[in-house]
Amino acid sequence: MMKFRFRRQGADPQREKLKQELFAFSKTVEHGFPNQPSALAFDPELRIMAIGTRSGAVKIYGAPGVEFTGLHRDTATVTQMHFLHGRGRLLTLLDDNSLHLWEIIHHNGCAHLEEALSFQPPSRPSFDSASTPASLTRITVVLLVADGDTAVLGTEGGSVFFLDVTTLTLFEGQALHPDEVLRSVPEDFRCGKALGPVESLQRHLQDPNKILIGYSRGLLVIWNEATRCVDHVFLGNQQLESLCWGRGGGTIISSHSDGSYAIWSTDTGSSSTPQPTLLTTPYGPFPCKAINKILWLNCESGGHFIIFSGGMPRASYGDRHCVSVMRAETLVTLDFTSRVIDFFTVHNTRPEHEFDNPQALAVLLEEELVVLDLQTPGWPTVPAPYLAPLHSSAITCSAHVANVPSKLWARIVSAGEQQSPQPASSASSWPITGGRNLAVEPSQRGLLLTGHEDGTVRFWDASGVALRPLYKLSTAGLFQTDCEHADSLTQAAEDDWPPFRKVGCFDPYSDDPRLGVQKVALCKYTAQMVVAGTAGQVLVLELSDVPTEQAVSVSSVDLLQDREGFTWKGHERLSPRTGPLPWPAGFQPQVLVQCLPPAAVTAVTLHAEWSLVAFGTSHGFGLFDYQRKSPVLARCTLHPNDSLAMEGPLSRVKSLKKSLRQSFRRIRKSRVSGKKRAVTASSKLQEANAQLAEQACPHDVEMTPVQRRIEPRSADDSLSGVVRCLYFADTFLRDVPGLRPQVHYSCIRKEDISGIASCVFTRHGQGFYLISPSEFERFSLSARNVTEPLCDLNISWSHYARRPRLQESPKLSQANGTPSIILDPRSSDGQPDPAYSKGADTPELPEATLSPMSIDSATSGDTTLDTTGDLTVEDVKDFLGSSEESEKNLRNLAEDEARACTILIK
Repeated sequence: MMKFRFRRQGADPQREKLKQELFAFSKTVEHGFPNQPSALAFDPELRIMAIGTRSGAVKIYGAPGVEFTGLHRDTATVTQMHFLHGRGRLLTLLDDNSLHLWEIIHHNGCAHLEEALSFQPPSRPSFDSASTPASLTRITVVLLVADGDTAVLGTEGGSVFFLDVTTLTLFEGQALHPDEVLRSVPEDFRCGKALGPVESLQRHLQDPNKILIGYSRGLLVIWNEATRCVDHVFLGNQQLESLCWGRGGGTIISSHSDGSYAIWSTDTGSSSTPQPTLLTTPYGPFPCKAINKILWLNCESGGHFIIFSGGMPRASYGDRHCVSVMRAETLVTLDFTSRVIDFFTVHNTRPEHEFDNPQALAVLLEEELVVLDLQTPGWPTVPAPYLAPLHSSAITCSAHVANVPSKLWARIVSAGEQQSPQPASSASSWPITGGRNLAVEPSQRGLLLTGHEDGTVRFWDASGVALRPLYKLSTAGLFQTDCEHADSLTQAAEDDWPPFRKVGCFDPYSDDPRLGVQKVALCKYTAQMVVAGTAGQVLVLELSDVPTEQAVSVSSVDLLQDREGFTWKGHERLSPRTGPLPWPAGFQPQVLVQCLPPAAVTAVTLHAEWSLVAFGTSHGFGLFDYQRKSPVLARCTLHPNDSLAMEGPLSRVKSLKKSLRQSFRRIRKSRVSGKKRAVTASSKLQEANAQLAEQACPHDVEMTPVQRRIEPRSADDSLSGVVRCLYFADTFLRDVPGLRPQVHYSCIRKEDISGIASCVFTRHGQGFYLISPSEFERFSLSARNVTEPLCDLNISWSHYARRPRLQESPKLSQANGTPSIILDPRSSDGQPDPAYSKGADTPELPEATLSPMSIDSATSGDTTLDTTGDLTVEDVKDFLGSSEESEKNLRNLAEDEARACTILIK
C-alpha cells in the first residue's frame, strides 16, 4: 500500500505567531578584538574610541557595555578616522579614496550607527591642477577644523582642499595648490623639485584659522585660512613622516624617514626658518627606520613627553615593533609582538588650559590594544575590561558554563586578581569611559572557557556585552617542554640599549604543540575541572584559594588493550616533572592521566559526585577514578583497517619526499607516453594487442618499485574509531514529545570549518562561534534571552538639522546584525528632552527592545527562516503538560538543584 504525505498549503497564522514568540534568531554582539585593524580615532569629549578594519567595519567603544558597529557598503580598508568632537559623528577615509560620514541616529529612544553621507573625489585632472594626472588626486591626510564643520584634505599631488562636512561638498575657490606655496619659498629652495604629497596637517589649538602643512620633501608651511596667505615656512630637507604642534603654538616637532626628529620654533621674528633649533636621532648614529608618528605633550609638573613609533636601528632591531616614551632623562622602548597601527594619548584638550597633562597612552596593534598609565611611576599597563585578545595564543577549544554559583565566581575572580595585582600607587583606570551601560545586571553569571595552543585555559565573564577576562590557568608548568620560550620574554637588563620593555599579552609562539588544550570540562558545584590535551594528557584540577606545593599523581591508561598489529607513529607523550611543584592560587592539578597511545583527546566528561572522568581519543575511550587514582575500564574502538589513526596529526609529513619523487616519476612517464601517442586506428589496435600479451605473460612484465594504489576510502576507514562525545546519563529518563524541525536559520557558512567547530551553545538559547581568530560572534535563538548593547551617550541632538540620508538600512551599516544604543537626547539648551524623562533617571526603553526580532525588521532579512515544521499549540501543551504537572516539574527541578548544591564547594 502506498502512502502519500500531503503538505498543508499556506501558513497557519496561529502557528506562525507561536513560532515568533518562541524563536528569534539574531546576531547580537561580537566579543574579542577586531580582526585586522587598520585605523584608530578618539573623542576626548565623549571619551569614546573608534577602530576601523581592513574589511570596512567601524567599531565604537566606550565604557564596558557601550559599543556598536557599522559596516561600509564596499569592502575596503579604513585608512583614517576622525571624530567630530562631542557630536557623535565620525569621518572615515577608505583606501578607495572615498570619504564617509557616520553618525549616531536617534529614533524612539533607540540609536544605531548609520552612514549619513559619502563623498568620492572627482577623478578629473581639474581636482588637483590643470596638468596633474588623475592618479594624483588621492587623499593622503584629513584634518577637521572649525569645530568639525570643515575638513582639510591633503592630496598626493600636493594640493590642499576644503570640504564642508555637513554636506560633504568641496568649497569652491578655496583650494591651495603647490604653486601658491612655492611663491613664498626662497628661490634657492625651489630647485625645480616638486613638494611631494601632503604628509601631515595640524591645526593650531588657540587659532583655528592657522593650519600647519607638511610636505613629503620636508617643507613645513603655516597657512592662514582667514587671510589666505602663508604666514611662515620652515625649510626642512629631510623626508617628512609626521608633524606635531605644541600646545602654545610656539613649537613644532617633525619626524623623518631617517629615524630623526626636529624641533622648530615659530617665534623667530622672520617669515622663514632655514634650520631647526634641534635635530636628533634618538637611536643613532647608525641608520634607523622612519619615525612614523610623534607627539609632544607638556606637563604642569615640568618637562614634557615625547612619544613616537618606529625609529629603531635598521640593522639590529629593524624587525621590532616599538613605541618610545621619553620624559626628561627617562626613556622606555615599548616592545610589542605585533605591528603598531596607531596610538593616541588621553590628555587635556581644552584650548583655555596651558598644559596637556597626559593621563594615558593607548596603542592599537595589529593583534591587541595596550593602554599605559602615564601618571604612575614606571608607566604600568592598565588592564582592559574588554577588547582582550582572545587569540593571544591560538584558540583550540571552548566551553560555556551557565548559572555559576556566586561563591565559585568570587573564588575565580580572586584567583585572577592574585595573578595580576595592580600597584597601589596607580592613579589611572580604564580611560575610555564614554556613555552609560543601561543593561540590567544579569541575575546569573556565565563563564566562557577557551583552551589555547600554549596549554592555557582562559576564563571569561560572558554574562554581558563586554567579554571580561577573569583568570588564566596554565598547564605547561607540569611538563618538561622541548624549549623554554618564557626565557625569551624576560625583561631586558638595565644597561642594555635600547631599553626594551616587553608589553602586551599577544604571544603567537608555543613551547610545544603537544601542550595544546583540546577539551575542557568544569563542575560548577565542586570546583573541579578537567583539561585534556593534544598528547593524550588528561589533567584533573581542583580550585584552591592559597598557593601550595605538592606532587601530582601520574597514571596511564592503555586504550589499545595490548591489541596486536597496531604501531603508534605519531608524537611522543609529554614528560611530567617529578617531585613537589609550586602552584599558585587557582586551579591546581591533582591527577595526570596519560592515554596510550598519546593521541589527541577528542572527548571528555566529568562526574564529580562519583569522582569519575571519562575521556576518548581516536583509539578508544577510558573511565578513570581520580579519587582512588585507578582506571575503571578501557575500550578500544579501532577498526582493523583504521591505520590512519595510528599516524598522528604530523606523521604524514614524513612521506613528503617519497610522494614528491613518485609524482615526478608519474609526470615524466606521462610526458614520454604523450610524445609517442598517435591518434590512429592501427596504433590503438597495436596497444590493445600489447595489453593482451602482457595479461597472457605476466611473468615477463618488469615491475616498478613499490607503487601505492590510490583507492577511494571506505566509510569504515579514516578514523572510524574516533570518540566524538561522552556523557554520564542518569537511568531515570522520561518520554519527550516527538522532535521535529521547526525553524531553520542561516548562521554559519558551510565553508567556515573553524566557525562550525568552535560553536558552543548555552543553556538559555544563546551561542558563540569564531568569526575570525580573535572574535567570537554571539547569537541568540530565543525571543526572550538576548544579550546586546543597551547604553546612552551625552550628545547634543539639535546641533544639526535633520536631513535626508543616503541610506536607511541599518542592516548594511551594522557588521554584526542588531546592536543598538539608547541615547540621552538633549534639547537646544542642553537639558534632557522631557519626552524621554518621565521622572526617571534612564530613558524609557522602546517597545522594539522588548522584542528583539520582528518578522519585518531590518535584521530579519539577514536570515533564512524555514517554517516547514509542524509546531502546534497542542505540541506546546503536550510538552509543558498541565499546570499541575508543570508545577510538579518545577518542584522536581528545584529539588535536583538543591541536591546538587549540597555537594561541598571547598
